[in-house]
Amino acid sequence: MSVLTVIPARLGATRLPRKPLRLLGGVPVVVRVYQRVQLIGVSDTCVVATDHQDILDACRDFNVPAVLTASNHPSGTDRVAEVAALARYQGFDVVLNVQGDEPFVTADALHGAVHQVASGLAEIGTVAAMAPDEILKRPDVVKVVRDNQGFALYFSRAPIPFLRDPSDASLLSALVRQHVGVYAYTPLALREWVKLPPHPLELVERLEQLRPLAHGWRIAVADVAAAPAGGIDTEEDLAQANARWMHDDIHATATGIAFSNQIPSTA
Repeated sequence: MSVLTVIPARLGATRLPRKPLRLLGGVPVVVRVYQRVQLIGVSDTCVVATDHQDILDACRDFNVPAVLTASNHPSGTDRVAEVAALARYQGFDVVLNVQGDEPFVTADALHGAVHQVASGLAEIGTVAAMAPDEILKRPDVVKVVRDNQGFALYFSRAPIPFLRDPSDASLLSALVRQHVGVYAYTPLALREWVKLPPHPLELVERLEQLRPLAHGWRIAVADVAAAPAGGIDTEEDLAQANARWMHDDIHATATGIAFSNQIPSTA
């Protein structure tokens, strides 16, 4: 099935100003995400969706396809939907949303989300990884609980599932899953998702996937072996990402991420 990948990138981050344009290994973060998606090879076409001319210009400098979208989208999915609705991006079977601050996103995550939709299991797919109980204490890490068929029951920054009685601790570890924020949709599901009004749960938790879930839609959640290193949200995150990038540049193998440590020629 044909896959369109859209990378939403918004300039107005508060914790890390101008985040998509900050440098990772000497190249803007959003360009690194595009390179990573291209390396993984999950999509037939990949494009950045941005709200600002500066990001558009930076993408063009590195020959990265990009589209300038409206500045008032309430979520990344809304931004993805605007691009997917353009005539030149019609006709794909699956639309994949990869966040613009995830330069270390894994192949398992992208293929896992796409498979949920491409296989016909669901119209929306995402992934999660088993994680240590310690993440339950971290509101910056999104957790998900699923039903017996692998569909999401709820996503939250809160500790879910909550261990009510310490005597049940042996049951907990198998249930703790960290959500990995990549989404695949059928084009129809994407169009219908953004027609829904933002839901109070979405607004309270600041989790866009709660909008369709609260309206009764099903989201299939595949397992992956491990969560990626995480997004880049703060100066500390960026410093750690650059340290990892340098380490990977020194120790990378041909199957690793070394390809994108080479700074591409500008246009």
